[in-house]
Amino acid sequence: MSHPSPIKRRPSKQIMVGKVPVGGDAPISVQSMTNTRTTDVEATVAQIRAIERAGADMVRVSVPTMDAAEAFRLIKQQVSIPVIADIHFDFRIALKVAEYGADCLRINPGNIGKEDRVRSVVDCARDLAIPIRIGVNGGSLEKDLMDRYGEPTAEALVESAMRHVDILDRLNFDQFKVSVKASDVFLAVDAYRLLAKQIEQPLHLGITEAGGFRSGAVKSAIGLGMLLADGIGDTLRISLAADPVEEVKVGFDILKSLRIRSRGINFIACPSCSRQEFDVIATVNALEQRLEDITTPMDVSIIGCVVNGPGEALVSDLGLAGANRKSALYEAGVRVDRLDNLELVDQLEARIRARVARLDEGKRIQIDEI
Repeated sequence: MSHPSPIKRRPSKQIMVGKVPVGGDAPISVQSMTNTRTTDVEATVAQIRAIERAGADMVRVSVPTMDAAEAFRLIKQQVSIPVIADIHFDFRIALKVAEYGADCLRINPGNIGKEDRVRSVVDCARDLAIPIRIGVNGGSLEKDLMDRYGEPTAEALVESAMRHVDILDRLNFDQFKVSVKASDVFLAVDAYRLLAKQIEQPLHLGITEAGGFRSGAVKSAIGLGMLLADGIGDTLRISLAADPVEEVKVGFDILKSLRIRSRGINFIACPSCSRQEFDVIATVNALEQRLEDITTPMDVSIIGCVVNGPGEALVSDLGLAGANRKSALYEAGVRVDRLDNLELVDQLEARIRARVARLDEGKRIQIDEI
């Protein structure tokens, strides 16, 4: 029962990363990056599959050596999600992974040497319909920019990005996206806002090296939330010192909170207090774990008492309002049952899965009729 987002997206050119459109009117995509050794093909494939199951639209893999490029070929053969090859400096690696089916090249044209090398990579990308991501990072700005600006600034980040953009423009290549990441929230936000006014290509959002799971999620939510609320951003990656699967979950939670994109269940739950008639925290935690496989968007409110419970339930797909011994269950704003407080998790899981099945069946019928 969620309302559409009031956010107006920044107009941008659309590119294709494999089968996934990025920019234009396409949904904002969520991605992550493997942290296994790329040469460990089995571990990398397993992690990519876990990232895909979490809902990621694409995944990035670091390819620092030719041995990693050979492993990339084997990895690409075993996964279905679009794979972005992350490359620095060596244009030969870029050519090799392009040959092996990379869906995007993360490479900064200005860092791979003479113009003939840059041209060979761009020509290859053009011939194979592979887009490029220009990725500027506040921790690795060019020496002359650091000397001139004294420290990473929004202007320095954008100037660095535009150097690479200018190279691609000169080579008449427009299938690219750009990121200007920094670990400082305000620096990153200012840089993206400045860049958004200068190019029409899609923007890849991120707060780089954001930190551990909790602090990194908070920093990313604040920084990316500010940009997304401005309509800026076409794809995003949450950079956490944590399991990449958690990056995907946080990314979708940010989009869900802004009503930009929904995937899976949006739990509305009270923090619990002495009024609660059942253990709200344990109930929500158990349901989140049990229902991770559900991708159908749905609002489920779980409130421990009758003060706010009925009001939240009325505007949720499914809602529970706590009461003594048995709590009231609402579906689509209508009270339909009372559930035993001692068996809430099992009963709620069954009710949620049943509603998901009905919603999915309704969608299939609509598609068949079309």
